[in-house]
Amino acid sequence: MSSGTAGSTGQGFTSEGAAQVMVAACRRVGLDSDGAQLIRFGENALFRLAAHPIVVRIARSTEYLPAVHGEVQVSRWLASEGFPATRVVDDWEQPLIVDDRPVTFWHLIVDGERKATYGELGAVLRDLHSLTVPDALKLPPYPVLDRTDRRIDTAAGIPEDDRSFLRKRAQELRKRVAGLDFASKKGPVHGDAHVQNLMVDRHGRVILIDLERFSYDFPEWDLMVTATEHHSLGWQSKEEYGAFVNAYGRDLRAWEGFPTLRSVQEFNMTTWLMQNVAESAETAAEYARRIASLRDENAPRNWTIG
Repeated sequence: MSSGTAGSTGQGFTSEGAAQVMVAACRRVGLDSDGAQLIRFGENALFRLAAHPIVVRIARSTEYLPAVHGEVQVSRWLASEGFPATRVVDDWEQPLIVDDRPVTFWHLIVDGERKATYGELGAVLRDLHSLTVPDALKLPPYPVLDRTDRRIDTAAGIPEDDRSFLRKRAQELRKRVAGLDFASKKGPVHGDAHVQNLMVDRHGRVILIDLERFSYDFPEWDLMVTATEHHSLGWQSKEEYGAFVNAYGRDLRAWEGFPTLRSVQEFNMTTWLMQNVAESAETAAEYARRIASLRDENAPRNWTIG
């Protein structure tokens, strides 16, 4: 079903190109793409259709295909559990492959009048981590630095010195992670558990979204995100982080392995942003701030949210 080269790595992934893929994918399944709106462009491109209550999600390349298959399966499993998570459209087989980009279709969640709180994030993760993964659902381990090499190799517009530094840092982090002694048992892990991956719908229901990094691993990987955002970046107040900890029942910062996970999260946040430095001057400036502070462990992380 692909019209390109199966070995695509996502190089040249732009918002304009993603829009062309979205139009072609909609045409293939009989959906009207006129007036579709780009609502997010990052690891994936997300478009909200104007003519249907559907969101079209486009991954960067066929390298992402296992993760895309996984998020479809996870969505169906969570639906069977009655867990409040994003729902894939079941009207046709998914994913589609269009120009070597995996495409999936999701039921639109209509925003309510407020954003999710950190207390709600802690409660959702507590409930998620208490679920038992069925034997039939074969989840991968948490992908610690799985896309690092590709991101470093393909990012356009960054200095070669940055590439060398990031490759060396990735090697160091892999060694540090290998030496960790985790304090919890393995179970279902969301894999990108920040508050922006919760939505509150118009009925007040809190819904977990973005399931592509879902895995079977230690719950510390989910707690690492908010703990790092608070400890390193100051993106939450003491009250907000306290609500998260109280709802979940654990403060990851008390664990001796937290400094390593914090470094992993900061690294991932920097290399994620690095992919899009050509999109805008603001993104390029934010990347420059992040890479400069990664070079100095003790430097303040004056990063903007995004």
